[in-house]
Amino acid sequence: MKVTRRTFVGGAATIAGLALMPGRGFTAPKKPASPVTITVVDVAGNLALTQGMFENYAAAKPDWVSSFAFTKAPAPELPSKIKAQQAAGKVDIDLVLTGTDALAAGLDQDLWIDLSARKADLPDLQSILIPQAFKMQGIAKDHGVTITYYPSGPLIEYMPDRVANPPKTAAELLDWTKQNKNRFIYARPANSGPGRTFLMGLPYLLGDSDPRDPVKGWAKTWDYLKALGENIEYYPTGTAQVFKELGEGTRDIAVTTTGWDINPRALGIVPAEAKVGKLDGFHWVTDAHYAVVPKGVSDEKVDVLIDVLNFILQPKQQAIAYDKGYFYPGPAVKDVTVDMAPEESQAVIKEFGRPEYADWIANNPMEVPLDPKGIVDAFRIWDEQVGAKKG
Repeated sequence: MKVTRRTFVGGAATIAGLALMPGRGFTAPKKPASPVTITVVDVAGNLALTQGMFENYAAAKPDWVSSFAFTKAPAPELPSKIKAQQAAGKVDIDLVLTGTDALAAGLDQDLWIDLSARKADLPDLQSILIPQAFKMQGIAKDHGVTITYYPSGPLIEYMPDRVANPPKTAAELLDWTKQNKNRFIYARPANSGPGRTFLMGLPYLLGDSDPRDPVKGWAKTWDYLKALGENIEYYPTGTAQVFKELGEGTRDIAVTTTGWDINPRALGIVPAEAKVGKLDGFHWVTDAHYAVVPKGVSDEKVDVLIDVLNFILQPKQQAIAYDKGYFYPGPAVKDVTVDMAPEESQAVIKEFGRPEYADWIANNPMEVPLDPKGIVDAFRIWDEQVGAKKG
């Protein structure tokens, strides 16, 4: 089927019902003197899920926002760019859409505005977010807001015509790579959602001493990744290349997640007949995307951004996050079902979704990712001890 993006235009913003929770005050953000342009930088692929929400806001509230300017950048490069802008006293990025990678780096470098003082201006996140999405909110430490969520992975994806007996355990996967040199692939974790999910999921699969401590508790994981690396040709710097090679037949097994399984098949990048599997001892490592505001953004724009966040956390807007299955399911807010999504999203999920996902999500443990310091440590060690061996 041919999939085309369609802007799903919603009605006027009605934030009061969302933000006024029992026993909770609400102070409406202050309207700007004149409509502002908001510059949004996406380092997580999040705009595939949320651009329609932002466009709906601009259509509904033209007296607040004249336009959104969208750009994309690699996650590892953004923190240094923002830090340089802050040092120069000229921040021209108003909002960052990020996964846990740049979120953690920004927390480590104190780049993001602390929104704890604006909690009364936001919805009661504990009341509206899916419970596991609210656990992901804790990682932001009040310096960001969870706007999309999915259980993620790590899963393996393979072509059944080339992998007749897919690995069922981490040991079997390692053995398979030894017998099939350069036919397995995953991307550098600092640049890739599936890559970092695989990195953080391995300690559970391998029974490491402390899955929350990559420095002292991942001895089995680091040994495993080094051994696995002997059978890997190279590590791409982005996830898209992984699935391009899987689709072209250059690789036979790739690390994946629910969304990176569904979306490339929907887009025709990977053949529809590709299969997925989980390894024994599997724990989901959940994932989320966040909206964070760099320090140095004007108070006037922060007010507008608070209003924008109230808007995109409405169920009607959150339903857009089903998109083409990229972050499946996608919504961070409770009770947002696929039948609320745009028709094209419903069609994609019906054709390319997998019935086993409901069972796997319901019946396997879910873990939040590492805390920001742990993520930074894990990326550093992987780069030094694993990635560096491939240049």
